[in-house]
Amino acid sequence: MRAAVMHQAGDVRVETVPDPRIVSPTDAIVRSVRACICGSDLHPYRSLPASDPGRPMGHELIGVVEELGAEVTALSVGDLVVVPFAYSDNTCPACRDGFQAACHHGGFYGSNGVGGLQAELARIPQAAGTLVAVPGVDPATADDTLLKSLLTLSDVYLTGYHAAFMGGVTAGSTVAVVGDGAVGLSAVLAARRMGAEQIILMGRHAERTDLGVAWGATDVVPERGDEGVARVLELTGGLGAQVVLEAVGLMPAYVQSYSIARTGGTISRVGVPQYSDAPVGGTSLFRRNLTLTGGVAPVRAYLEDAIQDVLNGEIDPGKVFDRTIGIEDTPAGYAAMDAREALKVMIEF
Repeated sequence: MRAAVMHQAGDVRVETVPDPRIVSPTDAIVRSVRACICGSDLHPYRSLPASDPGRPMGHELIGVVEELGAEVTALSVGDLVVVPFAYSDNTCPACRDGFQAACHHGGFYGSNGVGGLQAELARIPQAAGTLVAVPGVDPATADDTLLKSLLTLSDVYLTGYHAAFMGGVTAGSTVAVVGDGAVGLSAVLAARRMGAEQIILMGRHAERTDLGVAWGATDVVPERGDEGVARVLELTGGLGAQVVLEAVGLMPAYVQSYSIARTGGTISRVGVPQYSDAPVGGTSLFRRNLTLTGGVAPVRAYLEDAIQDVLNGEIDPGKVFDRTIGIEDTPAGYAAMDAREALKVMIEF
C-alpha cells in the first residue's frame, strides 16, 4: 500500500509499505476513505531530526472496515467508521473517567509498531473501544460535504469542542479563542453551540476569521502581543474573557491567554505545547485566581453525539477543509499548510 512517511523536517515521502495485518484479536483493518493533515503534523515537519526508516504520519481518518479480529464483535465488515486520533479500549479507569486519550492500554498512531493513518489501509488496535460506526451512510454514494464533516470528528472539531467543554463555556459566557487554525475555528463553533454570548477570535488571516464569524465569532482581533491584549480588554469593558481557549501551543499564545483572562476565569489549552514549562506563578495564574485546564482531547468520549449532530445537519465542521488531494500529493499538502496557503488539507482515496 501507499503511505506517507516523514524522514526529517520538510521531507515527507509517499512510499510503498507492507499492508497492515491483524496482529491481535482486538485489531481491525480499515480501508481509508478520507484522511487529512493536522496542524500538529507541522510541528515535526518543522523540527524532526533525520531518521531511518522515517516516521509514519497521520492520525485522522474515516474508513470502511475490511477485517476484524476475533474479539471485535460489535462492528461488521463494511461499516463506515470514524477513527479517533488515539486508540483506546474504552473500558479502563481512564476511559471510564472520560479521558480515552490517556487509556492504560491505548496509544497513538505512527509509533510502537502501529502505522500512521495517511495511508491506504490502517491497523486499528483496540478496535472495539476505538472505532464508532456511522449508521446508514455508504461512502460510495455519500455527499462529500458529509464525509468532510465526519472526518473532522476524528480530531479537529472535537479537539475544539474539548477546549470549550473543559473551559466550562456556558450560556452568556464571554469567550476568547486564541488561534485561527482549524482547531481554533472549531472551538468558535463549539462555544457558540454552548451558548457563548461574546466570542472574540484572535487571528489575522481574513479567509480564516471570516469562517469564524460565520460560525459565531462576534469580534475579530488581528493584533498580537500587547496590542492584542489591549484590544480584548477594550472589547470586554476592561474585564477580560471569562473563558480563554488556546489553540496554538506556542508560548506567546499562552502568555496572551492569561493576559486576557478575566479574574476568576479559565484558560483551556488544546494546542499541543511546544514548550516544556509554562509560568503558573503570581503574575500569570495565582494572583487572579485563574484556572488552567485542557489537554489531549478524548475524542472517543464525544463521538456518538457528534456523529448524530453531523447526520442531523446541526453542525458543518467540514468547512475547515479548503484543499483536497490524493495520497501521492501528500508532500505538497504539507508544504501548503506550512506556508499557510491552505487551512486544512484532506486526502481522498
